[in-house]
Amino acid sequence: MSEKSWKEIPIGGKILEAGNAREYKTGGWKTFRPEIDRSECINCLFCWLYCPDMAVTHDPVKNETAVNYEYCKGCGICEQVCPKKCIKMVKEER
Repeated sequence: MSEKSWKEIPIGGKILEAGNAREYKTGGWKTFRPEIDRSECINCLFCWLYCPDMAVTHDPVKNETAVNYEYCKGCGICEQVCPKKCIKMVKEER
């Protein structure tokens, strides 16, 4: 399957068939990206809970959160809900 450009994604990002959301890697849209300061993170999972794109992941074995930048649109909600303020939005460099 070839990658679809943003022009080929249906208007409004409609999901036309079940289970195809993983095909649409929307991370190329962002101007800013979240970076987590692991030394301050308490793994409260607020970022994971509030992320509208499910781009924040959690590894229960390592008890660590991460950001899947292929799906992160850079909305900054994770930064806003972090009680420790250990997530900072930084300018995306291309």
